[in-house]
Amino acid sequence: MQNLDLTSATTAEAEVRRRVAEAQRVVIKVGTSSITHTNGRANLAMLERLCWAIVNELNREREVILVTSGAIAVGMGRLQLTERPTNIREKQALAAVGQCDLMNIYSRIMNMFGHTVAQILLTKDDIEDELTRTNVTNTFEALLERGVLPIVNENDTVSTLEVWHNGSFGDNDTLSAHVARVVGADLLILLSDIDGLYARDPRLEPDAELLTFIPTLTPDIMSCATSSSSSKRGTGGMRTKLLAAEMATAAGIDMVIANGNRPENITGILEGEGLGSLFPRKGTVME
Repeated sequence: MQNLDLTSATTAEAEVRRRVAEAQRVVIKVGTSSITHTNGRANLAMLERLCWAIVNELNREREVILVTSGAIAVGMGRLQLTERPTNIREKQALAAVGQCDLMNIYSRIMNMFGHTVAQILLTKDDIEDELTRTNVTNTFEALLERGVLPIVNENDTVSTLEVWHNGSFGDNDTLSAHVARVVGADLLILLSDIDGLYARDPRLEPDAELLTFIPTLTPDIMSCATSSSSSKRGTGGMRTKLLAAEMATAAGIDMVIANGNRPENITGILEGEGLGSLFPRKGTVME
């Protein structure tokens, strides 16, 4: 949307925020830095806050799917490693260790709140192949019908992490957009380590403007993204989030990037508050 005046932008955003508040099927992606300490150990207090925010929505009869990062970082913490390895073989081994710990933590916390979780590990082939995609979709539907919280991660032990075109999603931002599309979600929420998309890098320029409403992903908007994450524990960055936004909005799904260090933002977003950066689904805003 080019040359949109402030009044019309505010009106358009308000309309989309109201729609977001009515979302019934929501995919939430949480990044590594939001749920782990800098030493790689799981941040139990943050995980409990995240689970509580999700439980709040489940109790409101929303359907929620959680896409979680953190397996490799938690594996590093378990094996007391301080530097993320560059060797794919080592990353895959750490993912195998960390995924067990991570799911155990999620299961214990959600059980404490009276809810059941299910683990779903995916590869790019699972989404691209028609038969396996149908099986994946059916599994999600069966779990959601029973009120179970599906917790999704990439199957890092068999995916080649750095090679996008060789069987890997490459990051969980992209994975979450695929999942949202497969399950027909109304809304995708990406929880990051900053408040949303800024016009300039806020770590370098503290007065950078937060862009709260992005109706069109123009080249100028794409140039706002920095290619790297602030965390050494994750694989994503703002650019991967914008690629996820392209995928989600093209599939008719609204998307919000918000700060995952405040899991309560999930509640605010789903109550229509003007949190984070909102990307409306295609065809809903005049361009």
